[in-house]
Amino acid sequence: MSKYFTCTITFTVLVLVLIASVGGSRAEEAKEGKKPLFYRSPMNPAVTSPVPAKDSMGMEYIPVYADAADSTGPVGTVKIDPVLVQKIGVRTGMAMNRTMSRIITTPARVAYDEETLTMVHSKFSGWAEEVFVNKTGEHVKKGQTLLTIYSPELVSTQEEYLLALANAKVLAMSSMKEIRDDAKRLVSATRKRLTYFDIPEKVIRQLEQTGEVKRDLPIDSPFTGTVIDVNVEAGHYITPNKRLYRIADLSKVWVYAEVYEPDLPWIRRGDSALISVASQPGKKFSGIIDYIYPYEEGKTRTVKVRLVFENKDGRLKPGMFANITIQAGKRTDVLAVPSEAIVRSGSREQVFVVTGPGTFEPREVVTGVQADGYVEIVKGLKPHVNVVTSAQFLIDSESKLREATAKMLEPGKVTAKDEMGAAEKKPSEKNKDGDMSGMDMGTKK
Repeated sequence: MSKYFTCTITFTVLVLVLIASVGGSRAEEAKEGKKPLFYRSPMNPAVTSPVPAKDSMGMEYIPVYADAADSTGPVGTVKIDPVLVQKIGVRTGMAMNRTMSRIITTPARVAYDEETLTMVHSKFSGWAEEVFVNKTGEHVKKGQTLLTIYSPELVSTQEEYLLALANAKVLAMSSMKEIRDDAKRLVSATRKRLTYFDIPEKVIRQLEQTGEVKRDLPIDSPFTGTVIDVNVEAGHYITPNKRLYRIADLSKVWVYAEVYEPDLPWIRRGDSALISVASQPGKKFSGIIDYIYPYEEGKTRTVKVRLVFENKDGRLKPGMFANITIQAGKRTDVLAVPSEAIVRSGSREQVFVVTGPGTFEPREVVTGVQADGYVEIVKGLKPHVNVVTSAQFLIDSESKLREATAKMLEPGKVTAKDEMGAAEKKPSEKNKDGDMSGMDMGTKK
């Protein structure tokens, strides 16, 4: 026997127990002398009879009285004997304000901090003479010489600067102020040309002191970091559009994570997070959310989140995969109920509120975020209201029967003509309306 078949039998038995209870309450009403309007099938409220009847399974039709729709409260309200409430295992929980938090776990990827990622180019053309840093992964400091370049253009610029210095020195004794000023402006202009080519200040001062033109000029590292790409060799002809090095500061890394839509309302910039990588078992690294991207990835239906992690010891290496746990921000004073209390049917969500001993009223609600086994109630409930958290689907079934009955009792819905027509129907005609009395329950012998 399959699990599905077993569950179906169990659910059917519970429904029959509930129906038997309702039938018992109807019998009590009959003893009190109340006259039923009509009788309905216990399995299908749309099938009715003006006189007592039984279905094909031998179950008696349930009498429907004039006050059945509103005797216990609003339409759909269910009243069950307290003894039966215990038998079917009805449990309740309270709607109350609480602090809700959420822990989000998702895969992540370690990457470079793009704000410290630098491309090294030469601002002049020439030939690479000597390459001092030629291996990726090598750590360099700011101002460290990476390579030297021979550039005829820079040799000419140095010579022009020396001539400008000599000319300014001679003209400094001139009695004409305009000539002295022009000589100074020429010195300043040629010196700026050297600085615009990123010639180090120490090289320019050495040129001024010695008066000797340097054939090979250095290219220095713009800051401290790790070389992650080398694209130059000795003897290469270099142009300004050729990238020579790529250097990154790995003392801080970025981590990218993919967050699904239901988790987005929880995360905020500045939330803390922990990651673990396979190469460091048992080690947790802490960081914070730095940026939440303003668009969604179409294929994965996720939003990218960027986090920043300190990496002084270099254990986090760009390209690593990691598992991340985001400590999402807490939300306080949130009205919530246990998630088991929500009954979802189509586009409607509802709970069953306990309004008295054995009395359960359906209440439509608007829900919000969900976490820690609770669901936020945006609209429809007030604090300190008891709601059903188990067996509510059985109660929901009876509630729907009550609603269907109430609709039948609306003015114009059930008339004497309808009852007379139902009485004159043949058994075969009733079957067309959904009664099971004419259905073959097995093969006739």
